[in-house]
Amino acid sequence: MAKNVDQMLASKFVCEKCHHQGATVERLAMSGTGLSRMLEIQAHRYAFVSCNNCGHTEVYNLRTLEGSDDLGHLLEILFMD
Repeated sequence: MAKNVDQMLASKFVCEKCHHQGATVERLAMSGTGLSRMLEIQAHRYAFVSCNNCGHTEVYNLRTLEGSDDLGHLLEILFMD
């Protein structure tokens, strides 16, 4: 599913600055505060979508785009690469 979301973001991206179509997608996972930070649990996941022409970048919350059930979220935390 991750590849599908990345491909969709890249192919449908239209830059608001230069109006170029097409982008590169990079993912980033971050820990929160408190216990998740101490245990280095990276539960916050984002996609950075950068215009191939001018470099303008937009950030998307992957939890919103991909959805997540509790079991899937637990498995992501345990086996996240």
